[in-house]
Amino acid sequence: MKRAAAFLPALLLAGCVAGPDYHLTPAAIVNRPEATAPFLGSRDAGLSQADLPPRWWRLYGDPRLDAYVEEALAANTDLRAADANLRRASAIVREAAAARTVSTALNGQAAGGRIGGSTEALPAPFSYALGFDVGYPLDLAGGIRRGIEAATAQAEAVVAARDQVRVVVAAAVARSYARVCTGGVALEAARHVAAIQRSTLAVAVRMARGGRGTRFDINRARAAAFSSEAAIPDIIADRKAALFELGALMGRTPADYPREIESCASIPMIARVIPVGDGAMLLRRRPDVREAERMLAAATANIGVAKADLYPRISLGGSAGTAGSAGHAFAPASFGFSLGPLLSWSFPNRKLVRARVDQAGAEAEVALATFDGTVLVALRQTEIALSSYARARDRLQHLERATAAAAAASGDAGRLQRFGRAPFLDVLNARASFADAQAKLSAEHATVVDRQIDLFLALGGGWE
Repeated sequence: MKRAAAFLPALLLAGCVAGPDYHLTPAAIVNRPEATAPFLGSRDAGLSQADLPPRWWRLYGDPRLDAYVEEALAANTDLRAADANLRRASAIVREAAAARTVSTALNGQAAGGRIGGSTEALPAPFSYALGFDVGYPLDLAGGIRRGIEAATAQAEAVVAARDQVRVVVAAAVARSYARVCTGGVALEAARHVAAIQRSTLAVAVRMARGGRGTRFDINRARAAAFSSEAAIPDIIADRKAALFELGALMGRTPADYPREIESCASIPMIARVIPVGDGAMLLRRRPDVREAERMLAAATANIGVAKADLYPRISLGGSAGTAGSAGHAFAPASFGFSLGPLLSWSFPNRKLVRARVDQAGAEAEVALATFDGTVLVALRQTEIALSSYARARDRLQHLERATAAAAAASGDAGRLQRFGRAPFLDVLNARASFADAQAKLSAEHATVVDRQIDLFLALGGGWE
């Protein structure tokens, strides 16, 4: 008790809060200048260092895509689960805060017994007790305050986790929508190529009948035609899968997929440069970074929760009640009350408390390492996405030039063959090269849009 008396004046006078106050250590990676600098990949054409708008999908200028994303954000099952987790976290904060309020308890007891055993008919006394208790924790060591602080930070981490689901859902909707539309473009291209190859086959057959061609020419043209036709079913299947995936993201059954975009055959395009911001904007925006930082704050507060057990717990309490025999119920002498401070302290078990403090400290170190790792992942993912998008745009430009050259070569070969200046095999080769270039160009258009969405996902926008 002497040790308790030594601690008590300091607690009463200072009202101290156990544990460290939360702040980010200067050694945290987020505080490094290079972490908040402009991205290395933002110097490429088509990108700007302006901050990403809250609803990045509106950069495509497509009202139908806007409507699909909003529908998904309202009905997606993953977001419904995230919203439920947020409500649970809010309730935990209210539970922690309730520990600071006045507590009350009402109790009652009645008892009867038989004296003298079963053979003697002595009177059986009957007694009662009624009481009302009230208490208010002073929280001088700050354990409750640290508990509220930890619960609040954890709730904020849940908010960030919900926002991360929003980011992923918005990107998934845009990706599925783009797959449907780029699939439509690819299907038109594949059917055009197949038509060219069928036309070439018909020419080969006519020439063979006229004595100017061979069976080899026919079989070669037939193989090219069949190969072109074989590419069409996979494109149709992939587009249908994208439609089903888009419907599921919006909370729809497969039978209710969005049929209105089945005929979409225009690739989603952004007519302006893409704003990507810099490292500082990214780290403020990305929900997973914010979630990791809030978990670090919660882990730091939990150190204070553990340290508070090193000090006495003091509360103000009072009780009132009545007790006695049934024959003298509620007599003036049966009433009583008490009022005064209550103290509890498990000082003999300080080794246990110290062990819990060490555990909380280690958990905070884990949380800091996780936060640093999340920052590095965010920066790495963004730089990779920037590089991948820039290189995809470069490939698209090369393929556009290659397709134009292949188209010109195919036309030249046909004209030369009609005037007898080139064998029909050259026409077959030229048309096959043109078909291959068209297929690659269509696939690269889809890749560019996919890399755009990867970039938006890495930038972490869409939850604000």
